Amino acid sequence: MRFFKYITFLALLSGLNACDSFLDVGVPKDEIAAELAFSDNKTATASVTGVYGRMNQLNYQFANVLSMILPAMQADEFTYAFVSAAYEEYKNNAVLPSNQFLNTLWTQPYEYIAQVNMCIEGLEESTALSPDVKSQLLGEAKFLRAFCYFYLVNNFGGVPLIVGTNVNENNTKGRSPETEVYAQIIADLKDAKESLFAGYPQGVEVNTAGGERIRPNKAAASALLARAYLYTNQSALAEAEATAVINNTTYKLMPTDDIGKVFLKNSEEAIWQIQAINTANGRNTWEGFLIIPANLVTGTPLFRLIPNHLYDAFESGDARDENWVGKITTAAGVTHKYPHKYKARFAVTPVAEYTMVLRLAEQYLIRAEARYNQQNYGGAEADINAIRSRADLDGLALNNDKDAVRMALEQERRVELFAEWGHRWYDLRRWPSVTGQAGKTRADDILPALKPSWKADAIYLPLPETAVASNPNLNKDF
Repeated sequence: MRFFKYITFLALLSGLNACDSFLDVGVPKDEIAAELAFSDNKTATASVTGVYGRMNQLNYQFANVLSMILPAMQADEFTYAFVSAAYEEYKNNAVLPSNQFLNTLWTQPYEYIAQVNMCIEGLEESTALSPDVKSQLLGEAKFLRAFCYFYLVNNFGGVPLIVGTNVNENNTKGRSPETEVYAQIIADLKDAKESLFAGYPQGVEVNTAGGERIRPNKAAASALLARAYLYTNQSALAEAEATAVINNTTYKLMPTDDIGKVFLKNSEEAIWQIQAINTANGRNTWEGFLIIPANLVTGTPLFRLIPNHLYDAFESGDARDENWVGKITTAAGVTHKYPHKYKARFAVTPVAEYTMVLRLAEQYLIRAEARYNQQNYGGAEADINAIRSRADLDGLALNNDKDAVRMALEQERRVELFAEWGHRWYDLRRWPSVTGQAGKTRADDILPALKPSWKADAIYLPLPETAVASNPNLNKDF
């Protein structure tokens, strides 16, 4: 049986009234029969692009601040300035199934997956769309499904793999092993790469030269595919995908003098961003609104870099420390540091920043790690030094020293990608321990000194109690 008879555009398109880039595709005002939703280019485009609006409409969502602050606290990046029981569970890596944020990290990706599954089914059945629009939209939908599953599998391990619209099957599906989830992620991204165009779409126009970088294109699929290959130890494939993006002249590392502009909307380094939706009072990103103190001189940063960890991780002269770390000194002489990659909290009109999801610097670091894994230590060093040079640091001469290259790679990923989509946390939980102990991770090496109650099984979050209560099959072995 079909999961839907009607697509509710009030849900799919909520929050897009302030989003001019999506409005030009035409917004239906009520429910439209599924057969009509994909009967022309405009309504089909609205069906898919509506997902982006839902992803970034409100604060404390999976697709904005929660995927920034929670894994940063699980790792060794920053902590919350005040007492919060919910945050303390992440800080102490002792998250309970009842945690208020846990359910959001679970349910929202599955909501988006359900929507894109509807879209994939509708697009595949439609014979009314122009071939280019149909191809682009199918690529976007499969990219989004892969994107959601990437974070589900990295947060929870094995998860239900839902790729259809049969509600009875979906509601009782058990967990699939991580290997199967990654296989689906990679299959979807390979399909997406074939379907998407090189340019960024504008409304129903695809493969355009001037579109904003707010809908995935072929390079975005390659970028996420490179990461998925890296995470599944397919290093040669990861290197190839990252190289394709690095060699794409659409993207450039911002020069040192402009490093503070990396997170502006449509920056040359941006591969995919999520557009700002709620821009009341000049608000730009939810990340900037949450993180940046109201008063940059005497304000209280809510999220503070942890001393003796990220607080002190930057080398002297690192332009990232100067441009991406905010600093406020109290009357007592205590200096608090906080993430300051986004600069706009309020009163920036027109909007200057979008939420950065994929950017070019990560591709250099993916390729560096992939080369390291293939014992191409000189190639890894070259990519590491490209990132260091942009940060106004001297290049390293590592002389093919395996251990030195590994530590340099870890350092550059730490100070380049901090406070972005959980990179540091996912690195600690996926890298093996330097001790060589079987089953131990880099998290086991680093986190016990910061978190005395650290337990190795904390590299995965528990399933939300509401999910388990509604589907007992989630408790079964897989």
